[in-house]
Amino acid sequence: MAGALDNIRILDLSRVLAGPYCTMILGDLGAEVIKVEAPGGSDETRKWGPPFQNGVSAYYLCANRNKKSITLDLKSEEGHEAIKSLVRESDVIINNFKTGTMQRLGLDYETLSEINPGLVYCSITGFGETGPYKDMPGYDFIIQAMSGLMSITGDSESGPQKVGVAITDILTGLYACIGIQGALLERTRSGKGQKLDLSLYDSAVSSLVNIGSNYLMAGKIPAALGNQHANIVPYQTFSTMDGEMVIAVGNDNQFRNLCNILGRPEYATDERFRTNPDRVANRETLIPMLQEVFSTGSTAYWQKQCQQNNIPCGPIQTIDEVANDPQLNERDMFIGADHPTAGDIRMIGSPLKLSRTPVQSKHHPPNAGEHNEELLKQLGIIK
Repeated sequence: MAGALDNIRILDLSRVLAGPYCTMILGDLGAEVIKVEAPGGSDETRKWGPPFQNGVSAYYLCANRNKKSITLDLKSEEGHEAIKSLVRESDVIINNFKTGTMQRLGLDYETLSEINPGLVYCSITGFGETGPYKDMPGYDFIIQAMSGLMSITGDSESGPQKVGVAITDILTGLYACIGIQGALLERTRSGKGQKLDLSLYDSAVSSLVNIGSNYLMAGKIPAALGNQHANIVPYQTFSTMDGEMVIAVGNDNQFRNLCNILGRPEYATDERFRTNPDRVANRETLIPMLQEVFSTGSTAYWQKQCQQNNIPCGPIQTIDEVANDPQLNERDMFIGADHPTAGDIRMIGSPLKLSRTPVQSKHHPPNAGEHNEELLKQLGIIK
């Protein structure tokens, strides 16, 4: 079955997470992705663990399916010529080397676009290729700290907290994927490629959305609200008789329904709480009142009541519960593959559901250099 990006070839010189995550999405959509590493494998995540399965890192497996692998020494004449041969036959090249590295290798956009004028060239760095920070190394943890994300995550007791995954890498990978597809679409009109300059820092700051907008409008530095929402109340975690649950009341009608199931209809007509702006202004008064009632029933009881009255709610699930969730399994969010070294592996599937060109998992995450012979023969370098 054809994929949405069939006949698009991606040359992937990236490693770790942001770049590989981007190219895995493109590969899921049908693009041919060729992962380029130094001899022996230079993607650091191959050694990040435990856990390992027969020596294969779970971290590496999470972002590298639907790719072929070739190993080249880009500092050698042979490797340099091989990569240029691949560029001639590719639509996209992506890298996440430090600013200036591709220029030193003679693989900058200006050089490669002479070889292939239709090439879409995507560069991912910590801080971008311009500005006073351009030469600084950027890792997700550092970017979360500098971007403001950590300052609004956690609460007054915990202090600043990072998100539990490398979220700025994921965001940048997604933005890179969007930008690449946009450039490919524009190329159908102009016939020309272009360069994309993506940074983790820019991507992280873009994710501040309403919190950033709040500051730009009001000039007030936001506090870390833990599991509360800056602009909506009640929208947070509540403790029950036997656990915790999340309530997300998005409008005044939902709040009235919540007050009814709690047996406190008078809260909805109280002038302090009638509208969402009122509730935000008086959250310190309202939340303890709601919490007192939630403490009288079980999580299962309140979830049933909320669901029956169209009040968004949900349990705080652990990862094992997520992996066994029937909704996710029905939607193929956990898939298997046969890996030549690791054996049977499980991976998180793609959230993209396309009706005519569905995503497919055609290739396991490759071993380093697994497709050297196949690709070098295609290039005519070996027979």
